[in-house]
Amino acid sequence: MKKRLPIWLVTSIAVIAFAAGFLADRHYMNSWSGPDVSDSKVKTVLDLINEQYVDTVNFDNLMEKSIPLILRGLDPHTGYFDARDTKITRNHPDGVIPDLGVVLLIFNDTLHVECIVPAGPSDIAGIRPGDRIVKIDGEPTANIKKTSGEIYKRLSGPNGSKVTLSVERHGSRKVLDFAVTRNRIIKRTLDSYYMIDKNTGYVKVNQFERNTHEEFVHALSQLQAQGAKRFLIDLRGNGGGYMETAVLMANEFLQAKRPIVTTRGKRRQYSHTYNSDGKGKFQNIELAVLIDEHSASASEIFAGALQDNDRALIVGRRSFGKGLVQDNFILPDSSIIRLTVARYYTPSGRCIQKNYKHLETRYYEDELLERLKHGELFNRDSLRIDKSQAFTTRHGRTVYGGGGIIPDIFVGRDTTGISQYYVDVENAGLLQRFAFAYCEKNRSTLEQMSDYKQFLRTTPIDNDIIKEFAAFAAAHGIAPRWYYINKSRDLILTKIKAITAHDIFGPEGYSAIVNRNDKTVQEALKALNRHKAAFPITDEAIK
Repeated sequence: MKKRLPIWLVTSIAVIAFAAGFLADRHYMNSWSGPDVSDSKVKTVLDLINEQYVDTVNFDNLMEKSIPLILRGLDPHTGYFDARDTKITRNHPDGVIPDLGVVLLIFNDTLHVECIVPAGPSDIAGIRPGDRIVKIDGEPTANIKKTSGEIYKRLSGPNGSKVTLSVERHGSRKVLDFAVTRNRIIKRTLDSYYMIDKNTGYVKVNQFERNTHEEFVHALSQLQAQGAKRFLIDLRGNGGGYMETAVLMANEFLQAKRPIVTTRGKRRQYSHTYNSDGKGKFQNIELAVLIDEHSASASEIFAGALQDNDRALIVGRRSFGKGLVQDNFILPDSSIIRLTVARYYTPSGRCIQKNYKHLETRYYEDELLERLKHGELFNRDSLRIDKSQAFTTRHGRTVYGGGGIIPDIFVGRDTTGISQYYVDVENAGLLQRFAFAYCEKNRSTLEQMSDYKQFLRTTPIDNDIIKEFAAFAAAHGIAPRWYYINKSRDLILTKIKAITAHDIFGPEGYSAIVNRNDKTVQEALKALNRHKAAFPITDEAIK
């Protein structure tokens, strides 16, 4: 006798099939209803399979395979975590792998490196944002079940153990292998803060976590006590985090009753405008915010709020364009749907989210590569701006929607000094490995120095460092090519010294050395020196 398909299974799959209306946490399950005709159609299909299909079907497995396929057609950030994944992913929110210091995104069955924890295990090994992981310990990721839980299990492990990641990287002709030593880290959401000159406080924010606002206010207060009359907030590479944190941080710079961000969704609870309360501690201080193509989500909320209120000067390159709000909904078996429930809009009405209409192609995941090919990362004239998406800031400046935040002052990628030799040693992670070897060899001397400034004054002659590094690279398979080494001399020296300073003096030492030759930082400082960030910012002031 054939067994009828249980009615609860029919109902569950019918609900899944209409994911656009699916609100399956326990709070909404009783109130959800779908189209009767379509429910009947799904039930008919399932009955057909159950009654007529030649083989015995495991409907639980069928459902597990179907859910991701259904959700994949919605948007790039909606996802599914099965019951086994859920226990693991609760401890690893937003793709963070704490053992490796990396944030990952699974999109279209491809494992992308979204951002890197500075000086974390992946950074030390040479992994970079934008890399695509194609093998884990030699096994192609195509053979691995593409769920967060499975990926976390493969990548996590005891402190000191190693995992080999094979990655595809734009600009590399071959797959690159990196041995990453696991080392669980306590991530600082403020990577560094220090006085970059006698009047300017620099703050590097690498993610918007629950405690970031408190750390942020503390850092700004400390810098103000040291004489800061203006701030430079660096959000480059910041993939986002909690919207509420971005709202609190933007509030610190705004007068009362200024809009910060609006969310709009089908349900009233997801539609809200967040306004400033006038209690911010830094409402009158000049401000510049740095962004790039890896600044996303909460970073874009913060930058967009200050730009649209003419409160901060935005410097750098167009941000990523992630403006979708997700919420988690628990299914009866404890699996989770992470469903997009709203969109973000800046105070002027711009939607932050870039186009994702062609999900069946690699357009969305390759969009940053398209910017690179089109020249947008190098020249402002190459920016593709949709003039139909024109909006107006509080004091009348024109800004544009269509995805991401377009900066007030564009600064293209700096390719000065980049040679094939530099690309080869960087891809191989040799700059990091040499710097850490140098630290271990000279640690007793280095640790007696008071700060990075003394370190810079007393480091060996630059020529000696370059020669030693060239020999080190040669021993690791990259022959010296002195024409290209000399072309990249300043880049190589800066990176080695910065990594060394980070190891000995912490992240402030790293930032201070790198920022001396950072084109975007220097352009922002020039603008601040000319008071282009004086409130309210005007088109005339920033020309």
